[in-house]
Amino acid sequence: MSADVLKIISPVDGKVYAERPRLNAEELRQSIGRSRSAGDAWARTTIPERVAVVGAFVDSLMSKADILGEELTWQMGRPIRDSAGELRGLAERARYMMGIAEGALADIELPQKAGFRRLIQRVPHGVVLTVAPWNYPYLTAVNSVVPALLAGNSVILRHSEQTALCAERMGEAFSESGLPQHVFQYVHTSHENVAHMIESRGGVDYVAFTGSVAGGRAIERAAAARFLATGLELGGNDPAYVRSDVDLEAAVSSLVDGAFYNAGQSCCGIERIYVDQARYDEFVEAYTAQVGSYVLGDPTDANTTLGPLVRPAAARRVLEHADQAVLAGARQLIDVGGFSEHAPERGYLAPQVLVDVQHGMLVMDEESFGPIVGIMSVGGDHEAVRMMNDSVYGLTASVWTADEEAAMSLGRRVHTGTWFMNRCDYLDPGLAWTGVKYSGRGTTLSRIGFEQLTRPKSYHLRLGL
Repeated sequence: MSADVLKIISPVDGKVYAERPRLNAEELRQSIGRSRSAGDAWARTTIPERVAVVGAFVDSLMSKADILGEELTWQMGRPIRDSAGELRGLAERARYMMGIAEGALADIELPQKAGFRRLIQRVPHGVVLTVAPWNYPYLTAVNSVVPALLAGNSVILRHSEQTALCAERMGEAFSESGLPQHVFQYVHTSHENVAHMIESRGGVDYVAFTGSVAGGRAIERAAAARFLATGLELGGNDPAYVRSDVDLEAAVSSLVDGAFYNAGQSCCGIERIYVDQARYDEFVEAYTAQVGSYVLGDPTDANTTLGPLVRPAAARRVLEHADQAVLAGARQLIDVGGFSEHAPERGYLAPQVLVDVQHGMLVMDEESFGPIVGIMSVGGDHEAVRMMNDSVYGLTASVWTADEEAAMSLGRRVHTGTWFMNRCDYLDPGLAWTGVKYSGRGTTLSRIGFEQLTRPKSYHLRLGL
């Protein structure tokens, strides 16, 4: 066994929460071999058999949701009042994919042609490598792990080292579910060894990655060596547009939650808000008041609504974005002195609202990934669309309005993977989860997600010879 060790440093208290050995390249090669052998038999099972196993996996995790939620809080800092909810989200997504699997994976029979039978099957890639991040460790992993298994693939999960225990808990649940040994495996290993798993001959057959743009580029470079297909979900700098006809109270409440839930550490969280100038002043006043009601503190305390960022370096990045904006003329509306637990050196960061912001400021152009948001006044729909599209990202965007027709019209003009009306920061498993531009490519969940985790195979049969 490798002597290399990973350490999970809890953002709650800055102490080592757990340690695990990292696998080396040879150990990973053996894991891939076991996965491939086990996957050959798994691919021959029926879809109803796979659905039954995945259902037992979900039931196993849900029976321990409170325990796993507490463990999750210690690993990545989310308030304990919210952590178990991630397991409920996992169950929702998994059960939806279970429900559509048989229809989505069914053979496509072409119209009858004399003397021939023609059909297209969806066949598994083989060994799917899922590389998952720490911010929503169960939700991001389930997006590919469950549909990959339902489609007949074997899966190797390499989780973020910050939330390595989540991979272990998924492994335990699959063992309890009756999944044959080695069809699902998790590995703790370095970034360099992940690249080796992808680029080496005999390596994995597909990569599903959720993480940073830099991480996505590294995955792409490794995959290019073997022309592997990849699915890349790389985050965003997601905008919201508040129109003049909005229900202001409802919009404020949802957009505060959309920006500050999970301390803003969400790939589809709201990072920039554009408000029609006719409603700008009242929106900012109401929004700032609600943000000021957050309780920053120990995430293991049930009264806490805003926990620490995952590590102090993340807090420093958010402060750099805020400081750069202020130097360029922005104003901060939240007095951090009102948050007694504000301690950026430990990762505990008070929420912040910035106004008088402009594009060109880091807070409006880059992914801050923290409890900060910029708010701008706009002159109407045309300017709002232009500003929303002025970004290298395109994961989600939202409009807040009473006019459905206007929402649809605006949505056709905004460059985004998901367009919301009067909601944000939510993933519906029936819809394709996808992005454009630097937010990545490929799709998870929905019927289309099964297409990503299989390949088409055509059968052209000449009959009667």
